Amino acid sequence: MSKINKKYIFISNLRIYLDQIWPGLLLGACISGLAFGLSSLQLSGLSKISPLMLAIVIGMIVRNFLGRPESARTGLSFSLRAPLRLGIILLGLQVTLGEILAIGPTGLITLALALCATFLMTIWVGRLLGVAPGLTQLIAAGTSVCGASAIVAANTIVRDEDESVAYALATVTLFGTIAMLSYPVIGTLLNLSDLDYALWIGASVHEVAQVVAAGFAHGQTSGEFATVAKLARVLMLAPLILFMGMQANRSKQHLKNDNKIPVPWFIFGFLGMVLIASTELISQNFNFYAKWLTQSLLALALAAVGLETDIRKLIRQGWRPLVLGALASLFIGGGTLAATMLFHSR
Repeated sequence: MSKINKKYIFISNLRIYLDQIWPGLLLGACISGLAFGLSSLQLSGLSKISPLMLAIVIGMIVRNFLGRPESARTGLSFSLRAPLRLGIILLGLQVTLGEILAIGPTGLITLALALCATFLMTIWVGRLLGVAPGLTQLIAAGTSVCGASAIVAANTIVRDEDESVAYALATVTLFGTIAMLSYPVIGTLLNLSDLDYALWIGASVHEVAQVVAAGFAHGQTSGEFATVAKLARVLMLAPLILFMGMQANRSKQHLKNDNKIPVPWFIFGFLGMVLIASTELISQNFNFYAKWLTQSLLALALAAVGLETDIRKLIRQGWRPLVLGALASLFIGGGTLAATMLFHSR
């Protein structure tokens, strides 16, 4: 076959694929745009909710009450791959190595131990409760690292149904919101110092937006340090996903299955962005647009998750995953609070 014919076939196939994906991409983009719009309305009461969570909720409403057009299926499937991975890569621009090192060795050890202990405890308790392994891993990742971003990243390895992703997202959002509202009161009652309180919030609350809200409720210093501690936790997403990928590959080899889980290469892109951000060559203006693009791509992916989620299947998951999410949240919240009071008292 000549080079001209190959080029013609490639262009023809590309046009066909683009024709197939644009309806789903357009639908997902409209929903994610609506989520950002609602989140920006200060009088709506929705400004405290992450647009990422609003995107999946709106997507679920559309899917279950209006229906998802069949023509959108290919575009939604695409949205769960390329935009998601690119969004996670760009997430690395939000944290620098200097910010991480400013937390100090004791603080970093606390964050790392909290993450590892919470992830492993959640996996263990999930087995005891009889929760499906895939859903258990998603709840474990979301609770131990960074909520929605960790769940969608972990699902590139777990490859569970969209209903499991939606359930995990709902679980970490519910208990993250409870923590966001209750932890400032607890911190005041315990008379925690600004930095101790901030480390506790950054180490235990799930979503970045929730950490910001809870942190600044205790003051400017607490808000800034809590955000840095949370971003250090976000950075730990990379080794966790690599660990999950290696474990998945080992399981496949044990079962003598040749269909291996692919290496999550996008995580190396995430680490590369962290290094670039650490050079201080990126302007604040560029970083602002990069952050907006990151949120937009992740919101598009989560809108696709919502549009592919059948609430009837979600209900059939039962109460056990909800209990698992509650226990995991109590574990990381109580454990990091105890560690802070014992070892970081100032």
